[in-house]
Amino acid sequence: MTSPPSVTEVQVEGRVFPPTVKRPPGSNGSLFLGGAGVRGLEVEGKFIKYTAIGVYLEETGIPFLAVKWKGKTAEELMDSVEFFKDIVTGPFEKFTRVSFITALTGQQYSEKVAENCIAHWKADGIYTDKEGEAIQKLLDIFNNESFPPGASILFTQSPLGSFTITFSKDSSIPEVRNAVIENKLLAEAVLESIIGKNGVSPAARKSLAVRLSDLLKEFDGSTADNTKLKAEGEATSVETPFAKGG
Repeated sequence: MTSPPSVTEVQVEGRVFPPTVKRPPGSNGSLFLGGAGVRGLEVEGKFIKYTAIGVYLEETGIPFLAVKWKGKTAEELMDSVEFFKDIVTGPFEKFTRVSFITALTGQQYSEKVAENCIAHWKADGIYTDKEGEAIQKLLDIFNNESFPPGASILFTQSPLGSFTITFSKDSSIPEVRNAVIENKLLAEAVLESIIGKNGVSPAARKSLAVRLSDLLKEFDGSTADNTKLKAEGEATSVETPFAKGG
């Protein structure tokens, strides 16, 4: 019998992502930090950092992913489109915290998210009127919002299809949600737009690959105890290869 895998917190540009999150809006469970990283864009030769993103997974995600991916190196996972697809579509809850480094309006943020989701659906040939309606709901929810540095958006993705959206003025997790959209493809597309093949945060994608590679190696499917993740207080700082700015 091996000991349960440990999960540490991660710091991204001064934003701290704790090792576990309990009962976020839209969930009754506990989720562990799969990985975290910065999201930015190159603007006139300068890398502008817009958000820090942490992706949490329900503990049952480990035995699910271990079936196919245990023993793979971080590099192998990083290069695998299928691995991240399994995270996005797997039958377990996901929770994503987007913490702002640079101020954006809700319209600026949601229009970019909508653009990425629609492009993903069209590439897969699955864009329908139902998804179009879900996108409009998303745009309406964000329309009158603004996100100064330090504010957060919280997404809770249920495997049953509910997509819970919550706004926070800081890094705290409010008890009351702002909205729920019942559309499984939208929930998956938002996460895909962050960590997928063409996702906006290669740093978060890499962090997930590195951390999950280690957790999967430690997982021992012969004992139920190993589905429980033990959080340790050690912090991991995520350094980006880009100059500070924005």
